[in-house]
Amino acid sequence: MTMEHGGNTTAAQTGVLVVTTNDVPGYRVEKVIGEVFGLTVRSRHLGSQLGAGLKSLMGGELKGLTKTLVETRNQAMERLIEQAKAVGGNAVLAMRFDVTDAADVGTEVCAYGTAVVLAAE
Repeated sequence: MTMEHGGNTTAAQTGVLVVTTNDVPGYRVEKVIGEVFGLTVRSRHLGSQLGAGLKSLMGGELKGLTKTLVETRNQAMERLIEQAKAVGGNAVLAMRFDVTDAADVGTEVCAYGTAVVLAAE
């Protein structure tokens, strides 16, 4: 379901189209349902923090942290899609991610957007 450094969930797999745009060419918005979101909080792993600290001194990509963030974002997206389906949407428009520190113990990732019902023009 996911690639090494990004997600590739498709509407064909989930039944919900997720886009970062406000509209979809060839489709019209039949119904605006409202805001939906998928949220997850991941705790920091001490080993990865130490490794990241050492790697940051030497430079280069923090591959372990990249992998964790990709997994976390994909989980937030899955929850966003589940919520859109639960409220009767077949698409999410204007999807965005918000990433913040959660009380210095982890990282909060929220995928959010507007659930709608799209119909072909």
